[in-house]
Parts: sequence; C-alpha cells; structure tokens
Amino acid sequence: MLHDFLSSSPFQSFWMAGFECTDQQNTFGNRVDFLTLTGHLQLLDEDYQAIQHVGLGTAREGIRWSQVERTPYHYDWSTVQTLLEAGRRHGVQQVWDLCHFGYPDDLTPLHPMFARRFAHLCRAFVEFYRSQRPDDVLIVTPINEVSFMSWLGGDVRGTSPYCVGQGWEVKRGLMRAYIEGVAALREADPGIRILTTEPLINIVPRPGAGPAEVRRAREFDLNQFQSVDMLCGRLCPELGGRPEFLDLLGFNYYYDNQWQQEPHQTLPWANDFQDPRFRPLSALLERAYRRYGRPVVLTETSHPGQDRPHWLRMIAHEAARTLQAGVPLLGVCLYPIIDRPDWDHLTPWHRAGLWDADDTDTDTAPGLTRLLHAPSAEALAEAQQLVAGLLPQPVDLLLYTS
Repeated sequence: MLHDFLSSSPFQSFWMAGFECTDQQNTFGNRVDFLTLTGHLQLLDEDYQAIQHVGLGTAREGIRWSQVERTPYHYDWSTVQTLLEAGRRHGVQQVWDLCHFGYPDDLTPLHPMFARRFAHLCRAFVEFYRSQRPDDVLIVTPINEVSFMSWLGGDVRGTSPYCVGQGWEVKRGLMRAYIEGVAALREADPGIRILTTEPLINIVPRPGAGPAEVRRAREFDLNQFQSVDMLCGRLCPELGGRPEFLDLLGFNYYYDNQWQQEPHQTLPWANDFQDPRFRPLSALLERAYRRYGRPVVLTETSHPGQDRPHWLRMIAHEAARTLQAGVPLLGVCLYPIIDRPDWDHLTPWHRAGLWDADDTDTDTAPGLTRLLHAPSAEALAEAQQLVAGLLPQPVDLLLYTS
C-alpha cells in the first residue's frame, strides 16, 4: 500500500518550496501583503529558477483572498494570472491556498455570509483555473491552519475578528466555510485534490502532574484534530463534513510545536536532555496517519537563525523514519523558502528561509534581494540524497551541488 500511495503522488517533487502569502490584518489592524513584501511577486522568474536549481519542482502559493475579492462576488484574478504564467514558463507545479490567514475587509469567520462568500470564491477559482489549465492536477488548500487562525483571532486578539474566549466559535465558522468550500470545489471539479494544512503538535503535562492536569493536557493535545474531525464529519456533523472530504493530510511543524501545558514551556526540539515527554516528528506523523488513513505531507517546516541546517537534517532523518515505518509521506515543504519579516512589526526578518533578504543593501528594499544560505543548501542536498532511496523511481533529481 505504501508503494501505491507514493507512486500515485500528485506532487511533482517530494521536496517543495513554500512562498509566504499571508494577507491578514495583523494585531494592530493593519493589512499585510507578504507576496509583495518579500519580493516574490516582483521576482517570480528569479525565484522559480532558484528553487528548480536546488531540485524543488513544487511550490505552495496563495491567491490572497482579500486582494482578489475587493467587492463582494467580484474577482480580480490578474495577480493569480501572473503567478500561473510564471509557473507555466518554468515548469513549476503550484499548490494553491485560497485563504492563507486573510479575509476581505468586510468579512470575519463570525459573519453570517462568510461561508457563502467563501464557497462562491471556490467555484470562481476553479472556473478561472480550468480556463487556463483544463487538464492539470489541481491541488487546493481551502483554508490554511484553521486551528491556529481560530486561536489567533478568537482567543488572543491577534487578527480578525480580534476576540477573546471565542476560539471555538471562530473555528466553527472557519470549518463551516471550509466544508462548504470543499463541496463547491468538488462540484466544480470532481478530480480536485484537497490538501489540509493543520499544525502538528504535542502538548504534555508537567513532570509529577496530578490526574486532572494530565487529563487537561491530553484534552488540549487532542484538540489539534478538531478541524480535520469536522471536515470528515466525526465532530459537529451538522456542519456537513463527510469522510470523502479527507484527501491529502498536510501538517505544519516548527521548533516550538511541542510544549508543556502548565506552566507553559517549550520542549527543546533537539531533545538534548532526553525528555521522555518529547515525541519524534516521525511518531507524530504516524499518529496522524493512523487516525485518518490518508497520505500525509509536511506542508510547512523551517527554523530561524543558525540552526537552520541542523533542523533540515533532523527533518530528513524523520522523513526517512516515517517512510520506513510504512507511513505514506508524500513530501516536505520548506516554508518559507524566502525569508520573511514579523507580520506585526514587519521587522526583524526571521532568517528562516533557504534564501535570506539582504537588509544591508541600501539600493533595494529588504526582500528584493536573495542571498542563498549555503549551510542550509548543503543540508538540503544531504536531505534529498537521504530520502531519495526510499522513494519510487523516478526520484527527485538533485540539481544543487555544493
């Protein structure tokens, strides 16, 4: 079964590039647009040539809902057209986020028309895309990281709708739209592939915790699956979720995705102290696969600063362990592939990409230059070689040599 899943993967390459495309309103109520802020829109050709040079043939991109639909039910696809044309020129496969943290100015997930507007957008996107590419495999993430977005906007006032204590209601609103969106996408194109992208986490109690604390930590840990459970109808079936809506299970994993519940404390990702509560990434991926029985994808992963190459090597080893355990892991997306700033303050830049922005260049703005982080590129080459032998032929070509 593993070989069948891997052989029928819809992805052009196992190793993928993710371009930051958030267009959300940040904690100060200001709209950000990372597609232009990082320089990706301005440097499309250069960026696509660069990722291909290091063997990345698939890219995650976003349409930026807030920019496409400035007037209800009227769409401006011009920027998406530009992205599509660049993908065609360079032979880069594009995986599309329809909502990556941002909504139109007049909508929030609590708005009574939110789901209807989103479903309409989904139909319009398929019509537009198929007018350009009638036969390509179309892979879509309807809404990115529902679990994170519902916490950020529903519990800590980090984005619209700027609530506290409303995370569950925001999650329901997002998933109602997600489910209606998937139904609309499938109606418009029965062959469309749906890629969920949810945080993959591990929440644990403190050492010596009593039964009540252990139960509470377990409850919060299991809550990470609520969104996907809603999508397949296991939770809140009144929203319309169905088992057949589960397709490709994407999970986002960063260095701070494992933590102690109370008091809050991140578990160090290298686990140098051999904390028995820490779980390897491969174990977390296998757990998710066993829960749903669908192929998995690591849809976002990166580490800021000097630990970037060490993180990449860890990811490669965990990807290999996942495949060796019989889990159909279809790919790993390096996100962001180009460095990005903080979305609330727009500085500092995270130094988390395979390419950095050169903020010492006074002739251009940060984000409009590209500096390859050589240690990370070397680690990527090693990662590609490590995993290649576990994949069906033909495997990804290693185009980068240090």
